[in-house]
Amino acid sequence: MKFGVVVFPGSNCDRDMMEALQNDLKQEVIQLWHKDRDITTFSTTDCIVLPGGFSYGDYLRCGAIARFSPMMQSVIDFANKGGKVLGVCNGFQILCESGLLPGALLRNADQQFVCKNIFMKDAIAQNSEALKIPIAHGEGRFFADEKTIEEMEMHKQIVYRYCDEEGVVNARANPNGAIHNIAGICNKERNVFGMMPHPERASSSLLGNKDGKKVFNHLFGIN
Repeated sequence: MKFGVVVFPGSNCDRDMMEALQNDLKQEVIQLWHKDRDITTFSTTDCIVLPGGFSYGDYLRCGAIARFSPMMQSVIDFANKGGKVLGVCNGFQILCESGLLPGALLRNADQQFVCKNIFMKDAIAQNSEALKIPIAHGEGRFFADEKTIEEMEMHKQIVYRYCDEEGVVNARANPNGAIHNIAGICNKERNVFGMMPHPERASSSLLGNKDGKKVFNHLFGIN
């Protein structure tokens, strides 16, 4: 399995993602430029990653312009053929704007940029542990209408929820006002994943936290 990390103008977490995948998780990583289109070296067993940052300066709306980049046209086609795609923070916003994931990311409930460690847990597994993962966003409040949420619950598309250190999902543990404490989701086919927390920033013992490795292992079976 190899990973392609897309770099948009305004990306600022691309290096973090590449370093984590290469050095901490020992994976093959290829940098992909937003103006390019060719990803024919990737098979559906590989993964394209959309990293965090402020693609195209977040003009118009977070992820709205990146969605139309040449590379994203290839990524959309890749995902529709079953290829794995992961969007983190701004990458999550791009996936929602692209229609690859349902819902939208709105301004945080308190209208403030938030940058801190949070806890989140597997939303499906019973008695899953709380993972400490950093967040850094101003527009991270996941929202979808109730019908969409019902469909997502039915298809087990809610992958992670914000929780407290003990693993309890409650309003106090929700850092941005996301509906139902949703921190990460996937599509019905379970090959496209989006999340606001940054697992790449918690994958090294040098950073004092390796919970991010558990996220990559959960999603892609790598640790």
